Amino acid sequence: MDTSTRTMLENLQKNTGKTLEEWIELVKAKSFQKHGQIMKFLKEDHGLTHGFANLIALKSLASDAGSAEDSSQLIDKQYQGKEHFRPLYDHLIYEISRFGDDIEIAPKNANVSIRRKKQFALLHPITKTRFEIGINLKGQEPQGKLIPSGNAMCSHKINLSALSDIDEEVINWLKLAYQNAG
Repeated sequence: MDTSTRTMLENLQKNTGKTLEEWIELVKAKSFQKHGQIMKFLKEDHGLTHGFANLIALKSLASDAGSAEDSSQLIDKQYQGKEHFRPLYDHLIYEISRFGDDIEIAPKNANVSIRRKKQFALLHPITKTRFEIGINLKGQEPQGKLIPSGNAMCSHKINLSALSDIDEEVINWLKLAYQNAG
């Protein structure tokens, strides 16, 4: 288990008065099937922060890397029907891993979180025609391929459709996000 997850689990009971197991039991009693349903319930009905609600939702659905028996299966599942995007993912992981030896790759059901001390990128095959890189660069003005994301998990995004879209600009934005996450 990574350090940030361990810290969140330690703080969960302190801040909410319930253990992770108690929250999971509460969520399962509602028979939610989707991550978004759980998030909405926990945030609106119980006033949880986005971080705690996300942790509980992931653990309730066993859809995070820590709950999977083999995290590579999570990645394989993301590219079913989108196999043409797997080379983009593999190339991005190769380039990102060259930034430093302190990078954590955390696959989920739908995407892969890339972290240093905190998440700085999110790799996600959105549709059969669009691959999205979520990037955390709060305060950065959008420019070039970097556009606002409208997502709470990342401040910006870069849309890709082919391996040739991964150019120096894309790598430089990722590197800047990596540097800011340290």
